[in-house]
Amino acid sequence: MRDDHPHVAVDDGVEIPVPSLGEVWAVGAVVLNQAGRAFAQRRSADRRLFPDCWDIVGGHVEPGENLLDALAREVAEETGWRLLRVRRLLGISTWTGDDGKGIRHEADFLVTVDGDLDRPSLEWSKHSAYGWFGPDDLPRLKENRAPGEHLIHDLIAKALHDRPAAA
Repeated sequence: MRDDHPHVAVDDGVEIPVPSLGEVWAVGAVVLNQAGRAFAQRRSADRRLFPDCWDIVGGHVEPGENLLDALAREVAEETGWRLLRVRRLLGISTWTGDDGKGIRHEADFLVTVDGDLDRPSLEWSKHSAYGWFGPDDLPRLKENRAPGEHLIHDLIAKALHDRPAAA
């Protein structure tokens, strides 16, 4: 296990991408609870990007921030939990939002956090609900998504299917 970040462990073999100059990046975190269910939160209906859709924890990497710092910041801001460990890189995707800000690159990770998983501190101005999703709940992750827009569904399905043993 690597310790590239003072408070976050990164499992061996996990690649943390380094953005090229001028690239816009976002990060995402899939959190599993003790029962092996994945956390997702519903974006508020008034959000410009992906309104009223289920989403994983995450957001944009700020200027001067590396992906690991952004991941830790987003986990804390959106849930009140503390990022402890990056277990696996689930995927890197490229997408264009409907907000006119162009192409984004996104790195999504399976992570371990510290905090009360039964009581996340959601940003209620940005999210209207949260839930824990198991294999039988996966179809709900496609609610209000455009046809073929299955990134969140596919990331959570992969995390549930390929989750590493507890350690």
